[in-house]
Amino acid sequence: MLQGLYHELTLGLHGGEQVPRIVIRLVVAMLLGGLVGIQRERSHKPAGLRTHMLACLGTALFVISCGAVGMSFDAQSRVIQGIVTGLGFIGAGSILKLSQEHEIKGLTTAAGVWMTAAIGVTVGLGALGIAIIATILTLVILAVATRFERFVQKKRDEQQF
Repeated sequence: MLQGLYHELTLGLHGGEQVPRIVIRLVVAMLLGGLVGIQRERSHKPAGLRTHMLACLGTALFVISCGAVGMSFDAQSRVIQGIVTGLGFIGAGSILKLSQEHEIKGLTTAAGVWMTAAIGVTVGLGALGIAIIATILTLVILAVATRFERFVQKKRDEQQF
């Protein structure tokens, strides 16, 4: 009985030597998702800190657990395809078309959650450096592009009058 319980609790941990690697990856995924989430919270967007942390951590967990139980890379790639599709549906739920204003809201929120999931997959695969670079670029896009969009909109509004 106890041996069976021990086996279930350590499945995928390979005798404990994988525990530090797994913990580091999960914590990094949580932190990187949190960085994107903080930026979205500060911009008063609907998908904020917890949403981005959970999306990043969850996708990393899917990838890590697939590798830990010995799935082939081909099988893992199908899991990743499912993650990309599933997060696309979650993102689609945040998109709202305002018919009177001919405006679409929520696309950046959807793309942000999707990007956070991509960061989580990258962390889960063990490419922490790439995930950190992607997080930095995501934050730059979310911070700088907003200012550029406002500048362009202001110029467009001035030309209409």
